[in-house]
Amino acid sequence: MANWTTTAKRQLGEIMSVQTWLPDTMPEYAQGFMYMLGSLTASSFVVLILSGIVLAANGPAAWSYNPAVKFVAAVHFWSVQAFFFFMMLHLWRVFFTGAWRGGRGMTWVLGAVAFIVAIPTAFTGFLINGDLYSQWNAVQAKDGLNALGLGWVNLPNAGQMFGMHVVVLPLTLTLIIGAHITRVRLKSVVPPYPENVSTPVKEDTP
Repeated sequence: MANWTTTAKRQLGEIMSVQTWLPDTMPEYAQGFMYMLGSLTASSFVVLILSGIVLAANGPAAWSYNPAVKFVAAVHFWSVQAFFFFMMLHLWRVFFTGAWRGGRGMTWVLGAVAFIVAIPTAFTGFLINGDLYSQWNAVQAKDGLNALGLGWVNLPNAGQMFGMHVVVLPLTLTLIIGAHITRVRLKSVVPPYPENVSTPVKEDTP
């Protein structure tokens, strides 16, 4: 039975290795645009976090009267669109290239879970806008959650939704995305499927 401290030390050393995060070379197949979709998704997420920190520091209603905060809110909004756009393309790319191959199953699962968690994260952001549209969505979604037995999630409660959107869900999503990227760095990106080269059958000549 392996010593768990030795195993943890070895894995931590591999994760924290400079070669893991700053490799000298990249596979040739990983230099195409389709392999940049994950990086574009992560970049959009970074902009989301930075703009979200500014919005949270000024309060949920500052965007309605402060022009500078309103600009940051617009950046935050369009970062959400870019995040989901690139994430969807990234998910389709890794699905059709079999990204779970070569011991990368957990990497695929983490990416799928990140997509699922991102949906309520974005939705709670709409709910704290405070306008009529967000209030209507909160009431309708509350009825749906009640039907599922999840009535403890009080969507019309702006304070609860603010805490979920600013603290709980973003931290959860950050941890999942961080674990996903770490596994990508450890396992590298999946190579393309091998080409099926069929050898022509020679017919016997009389």
